[in-house]
Amino acid sequence: MTAALAITGLSASIGGKQILDDLSLEIPFGEVHAIMGPNGSGKSTLCHVLTGKADYSVTGSATVGGQEILTLPVDERARLGLLQSFQYPTKVPGVRLGEFMIEAAAERGIPPEEAEQRVEREAERFAMTRFLDRSLNDDLSGGEKKRSEIFQMAVLEPRVALLDEIDSGLDIDAVRQVSEAVEEMRSPDLGVVMITHYSRILRYLSPDRIHVMIDGSIVESGGRELADELEEGGYESLRDRLGIQRPSTDGPVRKASEFFTDTPFDV
Repeated sequence: MTAALAITGLSASIGGKQILDDLSLEIPFGEVHAIMGPNGSGKSTLCHVLTGKADYSVTGSATVGGQEILTLPVDERARLGLLQSFQYPTKVPGVRLGEFMIEAAAERGIPPEEAEQRVEREAERFAMTRFLDRSLNDDLSGGEKKRSEIFQMAVLEPRVALLDEIDSGLDIDAVRQVSEAVEEMRSPDLGVVMITHYSRILRYLSPDRIHVMIDGSIVESGGRELADELEEGGYESLRDRLGIQRPSTDGPVRKASEFFTDTPFDV
């Protein structure tokens, strides 16, 4: 059976810096896979490359439902069924969520009457009905924004959902609510890639497979036991077990203030 998402030998660089290195990964339809890794390991870059962000030099292959996407523009990748939820959803004042969903559904080729039915049905399922007349992501809590993105995906019915840091910035209650929403989104016609730094979200949902990304490559895959290993010993312990060399620390010493001005989640 054709996989929802199949990545083969994917490498990517920007500005002469190699970020993804011969990465291969397969996400079957009907499954939720978690990708874990330290800051700077390439997790968000993987999302950027798959969705078509400009400026990356890319080689390799990535298919959605068997169709190559790396040669397609951003909008065609979305129409093919590849959608991403964002770590920091953008506020769009003046554009109501309900109206936005009808327009987005039209772009996906969903007839207006069916789109309205989906919006009503999924808004009730994900407790988003009261937000339909509000501006998109405006005056919403972190958990509400993340749940809104999952609601949007449920309406649009993608083939592949990329959840980039879906638990970022959420308190424990919000993590549980978002986890429940991800489980609700499961479908035999959908493959889910959930990117996260922490294992806490795995307390509330059960991915079919866990992958660890270090230095731009998938270095280990497994089940819940892999997350438990990371919880206990961290990524450095996994490096030691797999014999992965630590990155060089040569170079200029960074000032403490630089850690607050950098954007580490953009790589």
